[in-house]
Amino acid sequence: MKRGKGWYALFIFPLLLIFLLINIIPFIMGVGYAFVEWDGLTPGGAVYVGLANFAKIFTDVQFGKDTIHTLIYTAFTLIIVNVLAMVFALIVTSELRVRNAARAMLFIPYLIGGLILGYVWKYIFNNAIVGIGEQIGSTVLSKSLLSGKTTAMIAMVITDVWKMAGYIMIVYITGIQAIPGEVLESAHVDGAGFWTTLFKIKLPLLMSSITICLFLTLSDSFKVYDINLALTGGGPSKATEMLAMNIYNEIFTKSHFGYGQSKAFIFFVCIMAFTLMQVSFTRRKEVEL
Repeated sequence: MKRGKGWYALFIFPLLLIFLLINIIPFIMGVGYAFVEWDGLTPGGAVYVGLANFAKIFTDVQFGKDTIHTLIYTAFTLIIVNVLAMVFALIVTSELRVRNAARAMLFIPYLIGGLILGYVWKYIFNNAIVGIGEQIGSTVLSKSLLSGKTTAMIAMVITDVWKMAGYIMIVYITGIQAIPGEVLESAHVDGAGFWTTLFKIKLPLLMSSITICLFLTLSDSFKVYDINLALTGGGPSKATEMLAMNIYNEIFTKSHFGYGQSKAFIFFVCIMAFTLMQVSFTRRKEVEL
């Protein structure tokens, strides 16, 4: 029996309503708050200030530093996660006997919540590794990575890589398995070795998967907050404070609701710009069979 369009709309409407209430309306309200000065608590206390909040951002030294922190963190995470994920995907799609178990083990870290993951790795860096260093008499390992400004950033990258690599691996596995076997067999018959097959055949045919993986990693790294909060809290001396934490503190700790919303809007525009440029660039490299 054929169903009319109204029947399908009946099932779609609840999802659209939820999306509207949770995403669209709060976003529009947030953009409006970016043009006012308000503590977020006083009823009717919002004062329209126009573009003053946005002008203030350009003189905010800490916001500038946190932007640099976020860009550095994103760059390293983007590269390491995708390289490792590709290596993992190539391994588990080979003739490895334990490939199914390896897939599960590599994917499990992504299922752990970011806050829990941060606290677990905080214990590892502060206690487990330091304890091992003291036992073996290593001056390098006996000092926590979280105690130094540069090493704390390295610790954050390690934690996020450990979380994301297995998840991104799944996307690459799907792309590798979608490559026709006849193409790989023909390359083998023609005498193509592992590296030739990888760079001349697999990677070009995986560009659609690479586009997706870079987008997911880029957006996740830019928006990191939970790991930042649990692992370092932005320290030491705000050396690892990311933009998401800066915005959160501006709104909920300092009660600068309007100014914090202006930062959030700029943050949104930056993420959108970076992701659109990335998708546009990588999609031009995609090939079809």
